[in-house]
Amino acid sequence: MIVAFSVAPSGPAPDAARAAAGGDAPSSVPSDSVHEAVAAAVRVVRESGLPNRTSSMFTEIEGDWDEVMDVVKRATEAVGRYGSRVSLVLKADIRPGRTGEIEGKVERLEKAVAQQGPEHAG
Repeated sequence: MIVAFSVAPSGPAPDAARAAAGGDAPSSVPSDSVHEAVAAAVRVVRESGLPNRTSSMFTEIEGDWDEVMDVVKRATEAVGRYGSRVSLVLKADIRPGRTGEIEGKVERLEKAVAQQGPEHAG
């Protein structure tokens, strides 16, 4: 299966909220830095060893159901340190018995685009 997902924090980081209420000082985790939160999620994905790619909007990961969902869960938890809430958008292409589709689908698309030629360009 291939899963495309996007995860982002919102609200103050748990440490920042505690500090605002008079608790301990906030950690070095910046509460207003979405790119750092997303980087934490992408790091989890890349360290998983599963085939993956990241674009400006989504990260795709390929593997079996349990291993992919475990990585998505851990990536979401990593982002959770940056806010009091987490938004997760997920889309899955479930094709049992298929592997290498994270690259294969794009290769087939590019081949089809090249075969159509410039007269079919948008």
